[in-house]
Amino acid sequence: MNKSTIQKVSAASLLVALGIIYGDIGTSPLYVMKAIIGQREISKLLVYGGISCIFWTLTFQTTFKYIFLTLSADNHGEGGVFSLYALVKRFGKGKLVIPTILGATTLLADGIITPPISVASAVEGLGDVVPGIPTLPIVIVILSGLFFFQRFGTQKVGFFFGPAMVVWFSMLFVLGFVQILDHPAILTALNPMYAYQLLVEYPHGFWLLGAVFLCTTGAEALYSDLGHCGKKNIRITWIFVKIALVVNYLGQASWLMTQGNSFLEGRNPFYTIMPQWFLFSGVIIATFAAIIASQALISGSYTLINEAMSLNFWPRVAMRNPTNLKGQIYIPSVNTILWAGCILMILYFKNSSNMEAAYGFSITIAMLMTTVLLNYYLIYIKKMNRILIAIIITVFGIIEIAFFVANIIKIKERWMFLFFELFIFMTMYTWFFARKINNKFLKFTNLTEHTQQLQELSNDISIPKYSTHLIYLSKADRNYEIEEKILKSIFSKKPKRADVYWFFHINRTNDPFTLNYEVIELLDDKVIKIVLNIGFRIQPKVELYFKKIVQNLVQNKELNLHIRPDGSTKYNAEPDFKFIILEKFLSVENEFAVKDALLLNSYYMLKNWSLSDTKAFGLDKSDVEIEEIPFVYQPILKLELERKKI
Repeated sequence: MNKSTIQKVSAASLLVALGIIYGDIGTSPLYVMKAIIGQREISKLLVYGGISCIFWTLTFQTTFKYIFLTLSADNHGEGGVFSLYALVKRFGKGKLVIPTILGATTLLADGIITPPISVASAVEGLGDVVPGIPTLPIVIVILSGLFFFQRFGTQKVGFFFGPAMVVWFSMLFVLGFVQILDHPAILTALNPMYAYQLLVEYPHGFWLLGAVFLCTTGAEALYSDLGHCGKKNIRITWIFVKIALVVNYLGQASWLMTQGNSFLEGRNPFYTIMPQWFLFSGVIIATFAAIIASQALISGSYTLINEAMSLNFWPRVAMRNPTNLKGQIYIPSVNTILWAGCILMILYFKNSSNMEAAYGFSITIAMLMTTVLLNYYLIYIKKMNRILIAIIITVFGIIEIAFFVANIIKIKERWMFLFFELFIFMTMYTWFFARKINNKFLKFTNLTEHTQQLQELSNDISIPKYSTHLIYLSKADRNYEIEEKILKSIFSKKPKRADVYWFFHINRTNDPFTLNYEVIELLDDKVIKIVLNIGFRIQPKVELYFKKIVQNLVQNKELNLHIRPDGSTKYNAEPDFKFIILEKFLSVENEFAVKDALLLNSYYMLKNWSLSDTKAFGLDKSDVEIEEIPFVYQPILKLELERKKI
């Protein structure tokens, strides 16, 4: 699916957008008004002020920032924190790494509370239908089933998501509209003065922003899913979604103003505005919507980690394609982490009311980090007027800092999250910066200076032939360079004689779906370098791509490969390819600064946990030779030895 395809607007594409994009923000009416009212006495200032805050938060934060502005920051049709980072990283000179890591960390961290709070809020409505029913086991079963079926993909049920969300948002609108008819004056609550009065005049009103913020928690995920639907489809469907959300919030507020009690007493306004005869059906629809919201977030987490691996922010882990659907991936380790986190959350908090107190803190940080990256995008890529940019960033910064401060009090309810968030942050930080230290000590050499020596080795029949085609993976960006360690491997004590020496370099591009290659012939039919330009959303299946490239060269009768023997025999038609993987290990003979030592030791521990290069690059074990070489820097052996006289 190319950019023009996903940007095309049709009934089908709008339906897909509804099914994928709005699960998180669309299920917020399940708990937002309940969180705002809480145990407080119901009053006009609280209800009207809460509605006004919700409306203007959806307007400024979701509509203006994300729908109008941030969606424009698309990287060839893709969105999300890593896509935005790939666009602007060259302008930040390294300053944007930490904001990117923080943004990705907090998005993943809240991924373990969004499914529990959405599903729990929906299922708890059963308590109004069947009083006393234990909802906790039902929530655990639904969440466990959801994560279990991830390995099979969602292609078979994905077509159901769009229509289901149409039903959901239509239900939100109808339920809210009926209640508004009972109390039309509630429409005046959209006046921003009520929001101001709530924050200034209501006792501790500012801290209610922590609950208000829950209405826009899906906005960041909305930007991350840009590549699945296209900005035009998102912007058009948002009109319908926002109307449905606002009408439902107004309907809940209308009920609060007319229901006659001073306190909620444990009731959820979302379910109390439903007619009794519709309650069970409403719970079922809400549960399906919560499952769809959770599915969108889980799929988004896979995509995030996939991009993190490509941009060297995350160790290489096993990844599968459960279906033939483009872009659908499954990462078992991430699935297990999210499942364990979600189950622990529901067991710890017990119900959605307790989770509301901890929800939203991380997303405020994610939004702030997006604002930082967006600032660079507006300055260097959009080249907007600097004064206008300053005004825009200041407005969003003030709003998000206010939400962040109001959410700070949630740390005491979510202290256990800090360990999870710290683990994700340190993994990304370690992997990114330790690789930089590791690569800093790589030494490169001009390959053209060694081509004659390679030719002599290739023609030296006194040395047994190691392979017909010998392929090394190289990190050298320059076309005529390779690592010194590769030459040492070729000319070691047992030289590796081959007919053709290939050096394969993977160049990760800032575009998400680039896939092309360059062939540099350094010595006729003997020394060849291939540069594979590959987007950060594509898996690097090295052996598959290499064999395809060689096949193309043979078919096109280039480089005279078509008249050379390829090492195949009558017993085995496969060409004789041998890939050499050079695996470094941290030598004990090193002395680093404390910080660098900690980073490198952690890096090599993660490297042992992550996928080997063989699996990560899609190489067949039978075609791979692994050589281990020590990583040595500043050897500590500095003793002067004297010969003792006897």
